[in-house]
Amino acid sequence: MNEDELMTAVWRKATASGGTGGDCVEVAPLAQGRVAVRDSKHPSGPALVFSASEWAAFKDGMSKGEFDF
Repeated sequence: MNEDELMTAVWRKATASGGTGGDCVEVAPLAQGRVAVRDSKHPSGPALVFSASEWAAFKDGMSKGEFDF
């Protein structure tokens, strides 16, 4: 993973973040099916990068209600 890939990524607000401007998450597709996630309030801060299989497992768990928010 190189920093340039994150700097040139096309970020979008996650649909689950809502539109009120509160606690928002942004996601960006990366090469090889990976996905980056960051806090929209701190765009220059750290980002988490998930492999394609990790991201698929996360989305599957979300759709099944496996995470208690």
